[in-house]
Amino acid sequence: MKSASDSERWIICPVCHKGNPAGTRFCQHCWGAILTQQSEVSSEELEEAMRKREAYLKRRKIIKIATTGLAFLAFLASIFIFLCYYSDILIKPPQEVNSDPLPGEWSMFRRDLHHTGSTESAGKVPEGVQKWVFSTRAAIQSSPTVVDGTVYVGSRDSKLYALDADTGAERWAYETSSWVDSSPAVTGGVVYFGSNDSQLYALDADSGEKIWAFKTEYPVKASPAIADGVLYLRSDDYYLYAVDTAEGKELWRFNTKSPTGSSPAVSDGVVLIGSGDGYCYVLHSSNGQRRLRFRTHYSVSSSPAVSDGTAYFATDNGYLYVVDTSARTWLQEHEIRPFWVQMWVMGLPGVPEPPVQSGLLWGVRLARRATASSPLLTDDSVYIGSDNKLVAVDLQTREIRWEFETGGTVRSSPVMAGSAVIVGSEDGRLYAVDSASGEKLWDFPTGGKITSSPAVADGVVYISSQDGNLYAIE
Repeated sequence: MKSASDSERWIICPVCHKGNPAGTRFCQHCWGAILTQQSEVSSEELEEAMRKREAYLKRRKIIKIATTGLAFLAFLASIFIFLCYYSDILIKPPQEVNSDPLPGEWSMFRRDLHHTGSTESAGKVPEGVQKWVFSTRAAIQSSPTVVDGTVYVGSRDSKLYALDADTGAERWAYETSSWVDSSPAVTGGVVYFGSNDSQLYALDADSGEKIWAFKTEYPVKASPAIADGVLYLRSDDYYLYAVDTAEGKELWRFNTKSPTGSSPAVSDGVVLIGSGDGYCYVLHSSNGQRRLRFRTHYSVSSSPAVSDGTAYFATDNGYLYVVDTSARTWLQEHEIRPFWVQMWVMGLPGVPEPPVQSGLLWGVRLARRATASSPLLTDDSVYIGSDNKLVAVDLQTREIRWEFETGGTVRSSPVMAGSAVIVGSEDGRLYAVDSASGEKLWDFPTGGKITSSPAVADGVVYISSQDGNLYAIE
């Protein structure tokens, strides 16, 4: 290149941006690009142009390196997200998070964290004879729990009661500011329950004294589940909460996007909850991260029951679903799937048949109208209330084995006592039905609708009624 004082003229190639002596027709640097004489510049202008060109190339190189680095970081982040949220490689649910009541205890709604509703099948079958009755001042929708010879139950007179399991005598009562429809859970000498005053309470099981209270935005009607020092509870503010049982502090929350009557179940490190938004959710118990979003298209008021990694629950349109709790929803599955199905139905070339929904094992139609009844699980059958019937579904054939009809809607969740399935009905009666044949063994009348679920301990059935009474039946 000539010096700045040189008067020679140069032509900058429009392709490679390098200088060529004036009068040159073809660029000497980029394989003969045609030069235009109108692009002649002085030596000083050429040097300036070359400096700008080098600066531009340097900036572009830096941007390219930065862009490549960001793309690589994004790639690593996507792998991390996949490993965290779509696999169990990095954050696996703690399999030890479970709970089993002691023999003779019914320590929470549906007896245990799995919500199986089942005791030992070799136990005594109650005969349907009233042992005692305890009266409150209002309807009872709360399901009782039985621990260490004490029955705990809430009432719409705004109180939680502790009663002697043998005599029905009141030991203590704790008054809240509203109805107590939530079924209590008892563990470690503490009673946990929710109230329509939007609070979750922790009371000393012996004295009834308050230990702490946790505030939510709306009523707490669902029943809590407790495992490994964490309490899981759904509120009508749409959230499922994980609360530390020692101090009553929130650990995490998950938005179910809709209210529902479903109570959480916990099994093998995952939490299951039905929602009114037409989904059943499976969450990581430690952090609330969503693992499975199972679509039902209808509200899920039934509380899931879990056995050996398989969940059972019913939708409000009368369909029983059986779901793999270890399954994961793939990215944007429910957003992509409708278009995929439509293209496959239209027969578009290259479009394969869409796979079944993640987690789905099988299902069966129960009735056109179902209820909030939760399943009872045994080794070979599922028992559940549907419309005005108690229905038995065979796990081997996956077909309805028998149906027992009551005189009202069955919102109560059935339990097993010996070889009998026991369930309440809105006709005001408690029924005992032979689990094998579906034949009625006996029924016990109360003075109001039964919408709660029975508890069984030491051969005695405890059931609450909207007539304001809690009954002990042996």
